Amino acid sequence: MNRSFAEIFSVFLKLGLTSFGGPVAHLGYFREAIVEQRKWLSDSAYADLVALCQFIPGPGSSQVGLGIGLSAGGFRGALAAWLGFTMPSALAMAALGIYVKSADAIPTGTLAGLKILAVAVVAQAVLGMAKSLCAEAKTATLAGLALAAMLIFPAAWVQLGAIASTAVLGAIILKPNTKASADGLPTPSLVKKLAWPALALFIGLLAWAIAQPGSLASTCYKAGALVFGGGHVVLPLLQGEMVPSLVSNDTFLAGYGVAQGVPGPLFTLGSYLGGAAGGWTGALIATLAIFLPSLLLITAVLPVWSKLVANPKARAAVAGANAGVVGILGAALYDPVFTSAIKAPHHIALAVSIYIALTMWKIPPWVLVLAVGGIGAFL
Repeated sequence: MNRSFAEIFSVFLKLGLTSFGGPVAHLGYFREAIVEQRKWLSDSAYADLVALCQFIPGPGSSQVGLGIGLSAGGFRGALAAWLGFTMPSALAMAALGIYVKSADAIPTGTLAGLKILAVAVVAQAVLGMAKSLCAEAKTATLAGLALAAMLIFPAAWVQLGAIASTAVLGAIILKPNTKASADGLPTPSLVKKLAWPALALFIGLLAWAIAQPGSLASTCYKAGALVFGGGHVVLPLLQGEMVPSLVSNDTFLAGYGVAQGVPGPLFTLGSYLGGAAGGWTGALIATLAIFLPSLLLITAVLPVWSKLVANPKARAAVAGANAGVVGILGAALYDPVFTSAIKAPHHIALAVSIYIALTMWKIPPWVLVLAVGGIGAFL
């Protein structure tokens, strides 16, 4: 299968313009467009790709898109898929970040409303992830240890240590159900040849990013390379290194709130932060840096994915790391999200109302962004 750049780009551009609802919804849109409508992949091959992208760090839905692009058209196809799916939200978020370089650019009430929205959204993410990733005593304990570590020692290096530690403990104490995959994804020969160079480049850039903390490029690269669970989990790592050195906490949380209302990947929060910190150049640097690890990892792992997803120790380590990031996100829910947004009883009432609207009434996030911004301005 060798699809053209234009064909792949057009499919993913439509997805990038219409895929509201976060990573889980994105995977449903992808399946409908790629498996059901166009038959580019079989159901089993698509399920295998989704499993692989849960196994490695980074933004899950974006990685699935990159994997589909690699399978359908090699690196040219991966670029087409990434551009189509990411560009609409990246441009919108970058433009907003440039507009709100100063928190004063957003009316105080609207800013307060968006920060309260972030409380409800992160709470939904924490509880949803805890339900699926910490359903037993051992994983819940790992999550609790990570949460305690982050609350007591709130530093970026502690986040990395918590993820590494829970991964090691997971490999030792957890026994996840595993099964070998039935078949593999079509993988172009060039992707197979570049698997090891891609892995070496990924590790080399990660070592550079860890050794150069504080810069926009290094922070975003680490976020893309080290965050398991994608989406909401990127919040504490970016906040820990970018606030207040590159952007204010108010600017950060406002962007996180708005990010819920745009289609496409939540990782374009990096585009917003880059725009707020350094204009269009900063937005471009941040966008490329936060998504580059995904391309390198998919290239490195795709040719050997079946062996990896069938390895019990590897799956146990990932299960442990996933529990750890639930704890890290739980700590971030308290500080900075809750402590920065909730200043009065009616703020709690609004946060609870938004949470109910999200979880029980299934109101689309973009509707809530508009509504909460207006309510906040009124209040």
